[in-house]
Amino acid sequence: MKKIAVLMGGTSSEREVSLVSGKNVAEALASLGKYEVVPVVLDSDDLSALPPGTDAVYIALHGGWGENGGVQSALDGMGIPYTGPGAKASRIAMDKIETKRILDAAGVPTAKWRVVRNGGEAGKPPFALPCVVKIPRDGSSVGVFLAKTDAEFARACEDCLKLDGREAIVEEYIPGRETTVGIIDGEALPAIEIVARGGWYGYEEKYNSEETRYPFLSDSEDESDRALEERLRSVALDAWRATGCRGVARVDFRVAPDGSPRVLELNTSPGFTGHSLVPKAGMRTGLSFAEVADRILGAATFDAP
Repeated sequence: MKKIAVLMGGTSSEREVSLVSGKNVAEALASLGKYEVVPVVLDSDDLSALPPGTDAVYIALHGGWGENGGVQSALDGMGIPYTGPGAKASRIAMDKIETKRILDAAGVPTAKWRVVRNGGEAGKPPFALPCVVKIPRDGSSVGVFLAKTDAEFARACEDCLKLDGREAIVEEYIPGRETTVGIIDGEALPAIEIVARGGWYGYEEKYNSEETRYPFLSDSEDESDRALEERLRSVALDAWRATGCRGVARVDFRVAPDGSPRVLELNTSPGFTGHSLVPKAGMRTGLSFAEVADRILGAATFDAP
């Protein structure tokens, strides 16, 4: 693989984050001196901008066509290797409802959940308040609400149904700690705890706040944290396999006060911004920022039609 196209931008609500990720990936790969790196900014859901002679594609798109199996299917049809999971696994992971069904069937622990659809089904919250309401097919904490009262729950459901047009997913709120585990080519990276102001890791805390902290569990002096890390990495791989992933992904958790982890969701195109956690975890293993991107690229493949 010599000529590498880095796809970024796209048409989803995560376009701006994708542009940052893509720029960072392109610069990182170019710094290695072994690739011809071509940044490709997509403004539509097609690959007409892909340069001729592309040997492989690094997908730095977030959300929408870039993460729901669309671009993966297109690249499969062209026979061009790409980073991240294939089209089927991408579709599953992008759909929080389908992901929940698969995790439940596989016995992977996840937060309790219900679906709310158009037609006035919101009504009374299905779980004790507070609870979490999400649009089922988006990322970067877009369309995610913490409802603390009946009125907030009703408003969150209304907002999510407007955004999605069909349905929303309601999850029990799990008090405790938020953690994440990145996976590259079947290896679970060191687990990271996310310590956000006020205990809520929303869009602002994820991308704009300098107060959010990301300690590694392996740095803890508490032996139970080290045992928790091993459990998180094991469950993350279980979720990765259950959903049919390959290449790179990130598995997000809440850890209940009793120490039991619950998978929240999988991200099959993790960010590569200065706040992104897969690069942080990859660098923890001794790789440079550029080498993390290179390792992700090294697992690029495609599915024959």
